[in-house]
Amino acid sequence: MVFSVIGTGNMGRALVGGFIKSGILAPSDVRLCDIDKAKVEELAQETGCSAYTDASACVEGADYVLLAVKPQVFDATVSSLKDSLRKDVVVISIAASVTLDRISGLVAPDTSIVRVMPNTPALVGASVCAVCTRNVSDEAKAFVEKLLGTCGIVVPCDEKTLDAIGCVSGTGPAYVMLFIEAMADAAVKLGIPRKTALDIAAMTVYGSGKLMVETGTHPAILKDQVCSPGGTTIEGVLALEKGGLRAAVEDAVVAADLKTKALSGGK
Repeated sequence: MVFSVIGTGNMGRALVGGFIKSGILAPSDVRLCDIDKAKVEELAQETGCSAYTDASACVEGADYVLLAVKPQVFDATVSSLKDSLRKDVVVISIAASVTLDRISGLVAPDTSIVRVMPNTPALVGASVCAVCTRNVSDEAKAFVEKLLGTCGIVVPCDEKTLDAIGCVSGTGPAYVMLFIEAMADAAVKLGIPRKTALDIAAMTVYGSGKLMVETGTHPAILKDQVCSPGGTTIEGVLALEKGGLRAAVEDAVVAADLKTKALSGGK
C-alpha cells in the first residue's frame, strides 16, 4: 500500500494523524508532500512517514492520493502530478467547492475520485466527513470510509448533499466559536476570570453536543429538560429568541450555501 498525501496543512496533518493512530495505515505506507520543506519534514519526523517536496515523485506508484491543498492551487497542483498517477489510482480531494466534474477534467478519464468535505474538529478526532464518489469500487469506497472514520463520523452522500453538509459542518465550527466567545464574554462581565470563562463555555458546548450524540435525544427535548418553569434558563432562552438567534444561524448556513454555489460555478 502506498498512500500519498499532497499538502500538510492543518487538515492534512489531522487526517494523517488519525489514519496512523488507528493502525489502518502504517507510517511506512504514507508519503507526505509539501512545498514547505521544513513543514513536511517536521510532520514526517513526528509520524515516521516519508517526506517529499516533489509532488510527482510522491505520487509515483501510489494506490491512493489525498489532495489536501486549497482550492486556489488545486488545478495547478493536479496538473503538476497527473502524468505520474497510476491508471488505477484512487484520488481523494478535500478541497472545498472543487466539484467531481472539475477534478475529472484534470485527470485521466475514468479515474476513481472521492470527494470529501471534512471539518476542523478532525484535529481532535471529532470530524464530520461528507463523502461522494465517482468510478470508485465498493472495496475502495469501504476502505476510504474506514480511514475517514478514524477522525470522526462519515456521511456517504451525493455531491449536492455534500455541499449542503459542508455549509453546516464545514462552516459551523466558526459559528460555534462565536457562541463560545460570546458566552465567555458574558461570564467575564459577571466577574468570572477570562480563562475560566472560556473553559466553562467551551466545555458546556462540548458536553451538550456529546449528550445529544450519545443519547440520540432531540435537542428540543434536551433544551426543555433544562428549562424549569419560572426558572433562569427559560429567561435566557427567551432572550436568545428575541435576539433572533435561530434566524441568524439559519441565515449564516444559507449564506454559506450561496457562496459555495458561486465558487463551484453555480451548480
